[in-house]
Amino acid sequence: MNDTRDDTRYEPQSPLSVAARSACPRCGRGHLFKGFLNLAPRCDVCGLDFSFADPADGPAFFVMMTTAIPAVAFGLWLELTYDPPLWLHFVLTLPVVLITCTLPLRFFKGWLVASQYVHRAEEGRLARPVPPSAPTAKPDVPGPR
Repeated sequence: MNDTRDDTRYEPQSPLSVAARSACPRCGRGHLFKGFLNLAPRCDVCGLDFSFADPADGPAFFVMMTTAIPAVAFGLWLELTYDPPLWLHFVLTLPVVLITCTLPLRFFKGWLVASQYVHRAEEGRLARPVPPSAPTAKPDVPGPR
């Protein structure tokens, strides 16, 4: 990580609390986002560099698993139960899907970034192979020759 950790000055923050407030995972007071989903380059209070954070597609995955499936299930249930006209799907189903899939993205992204900070997660690296040691001489074993 590229931050200068001075955890003695900051109380540990809960990733869920930080995500709900969109706050800095170190101090809990600064802004985590610049805009709706863009991470700020650094905390405006404690100066934590957010370049360590890489939530990648994690927020989209969690949104799909928690809200998108029920939202689409609502549209399917509406279609199969009442067979409404297409315009009713535009009025009911489309807003449900858009709202339930867009709003949680910020929370999940903040949660993943805070979890990366709290658990000091970093990009995986391959371990360097251990060089083979010099061959050792076998001890003489008593027995028939």
